[in-house]
Amino acid sequence: MMCVGNDDDVRAVALGEQGAIAGIRKGAILVDHTTASAVIARELHAKCKSAGIGFVDAPVSGGQAGAVNGQLSIMCGGEQADFDRAKPVLDAYAKMCALIGGPGSGQLTKMVNQVAIVGLLQGLSEAPNFGRQAGLDMQKVVAVISKDAAQSWQLENRWKTMVEGKFEGFGFAADWMRKDLNIALAEAKKNGAHMPGTALIEQYYGRISAAGHGRWDNTALMGLLARD
Repeated sequence: MMCVGNDDDVRAVALGEQGAIAGIRKGAILVDHTTASAVIARELHAKCKSAGIGFVDAPVSGGQAGAVNGQLSIMCGGEQADFDRAKPVLDAYAKMCALIGGPGSGQLTKMVNQVAIVGLLQGLSEAPNFGRQAGLDMQKVVAVISKDAAQSWQLENRWKTMVEGKFEGFGFAADWMRKDLNIALAEAKKNGAHMPGTALIEQYYGRISAAGHGRWDNTALMGLLARD
């Protein structure tokens, strides 16, 4: 298993004379948990196959807490036989692990996941900011709306830190989310998907990074509203 930063990091670890593929015995499985592009996933699948090695692209969701508690969601791409062999190991730290499709499908699914999350986070930034500006007791508001259609993990677990403007020392970094969004936007250019909201939110994360807060939690979108 490997989990690094981006496509270039994956290539640096997996390829070359000193890379993982060169050092793995035939018949083994290489699992990549990095959130990277579908392009690199398909590239590694081909390289591994030619070397007699199985490959599964398997980006994860669940953050640091999910990793620590063995409660990650793992979205996989690859061949069924390779996935079946890897899954008993993946299950040791997963609450959900599924093969979505062929090589690259795991990475594409992670893109869907990140696009859905940032759209939700932008709404969850604007909503409590609006409520606060309107003079509402947000604890009471959240107690009501979290029990109906507005319910989400982010609302229940992040509303308090968002309202208090606390974004340091926890969660998924804004820079990481921005990296993931750029991967998704690049894929969208190729497949023709229109994602204007995602493109705008990527620019918001760019503002957070430019201000020197790239390691803040990705809920820092609300911090921009507080300053605007």
